[in-house]
Amino acid sequence: MSDSRSPVRSEGLSRRRFLKSTAAIGALAAPYYVPASVFGSAAPSNRINVACIGVGNQGYPVMQRFLQNADCRVVAVCDVNRGSHGYRDADQFRGREPARDEVQRHYAAKNGTSKYSGCAATGDFREVLARDDVDAVMIATPDHWHDIMVVAAAEAGKDIYCEKPLGLTIGGQQKMVAAVREHGRILQTGSMERSNPIIRHVCEMVRGGGIGEVKRVLCHVARHNKTGPGPGWKPMPVPDGFDYAQWLGPAPDAPYHQDRCLYKFRFIYDYSGGQITNFGAHTLDIAQWALGTDDTGPVEVEHVYADYLPKGSLFGAATYTHFRCRYANGVVLECFTGEPAARCIFEGTEGMMRVDSNGSNFFATPSNIWPESLKAPHRYASPETHMRNFLDCVKSRSEPAAPVEVGHRSATICHLGNIAIKLQAKLKWDPQTERFAGPQSDEANALLTRPQRDAWNA
Repeated sequence: MSDSRSPVRSEGLSRRRFLKSTAAIGALAAPYYVPASVFGSAAPSNRINVACIGVGNQGYPVMQRFLQNADCRVVAVCDVNRGSHGYRDADQFRGREPARDEVQRHYAAKNGTSKYSGCAATGDFREVLARDDVDAVMIATPDHWHDIMVVAAAEAGKDIYCEKPLGLTIGGQQKMVAAVREHGRILQTGSMERSNPIIRHVCEMVRGGGIGEVKRVLCHVARHNKTGPGPGWKPMPVPDGFDYAQWLGPAPDAPYHQDRCLYKFRFIYDYSGGQITNFGAHTLDIAQWALGTDDTGPVEVEHVYADYLPKGSLFGAATYTHFRCRYANGVVLECFTGEPAARCIFEGTEGMMRVDSNGSNFFATPSNIWPESLKAPHRYASPETHMRNFLDCVKSRSEPAAPVEVGHRSATICHLGNIAIKLQAKLKWDPQTERFAGPQSDEANALLTRPQRDAWNA
């Protein structure tokens, strides 16, 4: 792939606002380092400069993983929250200023100095995309921002680490795939099981015939792990230091409530797909990998069951879900709320294999299907960690463990399940054209995208 950098195209990003925002770049640019773009591949200072966009519950630890790599430098962080508690755990204090301070403490300690001030902090992602010294970005925002940010990053010539699920809609993900390929960018989806050696070996065993012909796959997702206000909830004042208008971005206008944002966004369909896209992005990805269907998907999706909180509750995503898919070869995939919350089970004509998405709780029967001697096709072996794989691929311009198409196809199954559940329907799906066909196809195809507010209409 080409390593050329292409200019930012501001259509869909409010050109006037984008250009106005870049006036602050002089103040934001870290003065201590020569931009990485001036170094050749053999230069001793061949370092990847990274900006982290979204440094909350998930983005903060991902940022910390970047800090552990000597050939990577975090030069900027971006978040609409200046800093607060209120993420998944009460003691988490996150946002752009805590993240900036963490980066600067890390580099000060690493350099053996008392102070370091080379990391910028901003609330507008366009400011970091306009920086010449940023080679790659990490995106760990709520799902409704992913397509806009990924497309803009690709157009700005940045490589991208994007958290799962890849996007909020199938149509948005298609734009992401097109932009990444058009601009020759590296994108790693944050599906870390793709860099887990146990998960990889399970997929090799399944694809190698270790359990015979696969007949059924069971994928678990979690119930809601947080509670929100019920019917009659009241809006709250926006806290100081939180840019709520920017947080909403392309999503529908809605009154602020503390349980709408930060970690709890995932329980509201305007910003996420519930636990189907949260946990399903892991277990369904394992299923896709093991079935050898990374470039395709099921041909049918069916609503089985879903329940919800009382009408008028802030959390609108289904609390218990069950949908069923069928592939062209007859394999049936069941995705449902179950415990443990991230387990994948493969059932075949000669045995079964079970594994959690972190590689733990592995079980197989018969036990002799696990030996290395079984001639199984080797899958992509990501070295060390998912993050290390991304950085290596940024340098080599080779495909990472979870490229944009893989992230798209796995998240697509999540979205198909949510569409079938919403319509309470059994739907035919064409994985080549990525369109529904047959009864209720017009209703279903209308849900492949969602309206975005004019200022952010990508």
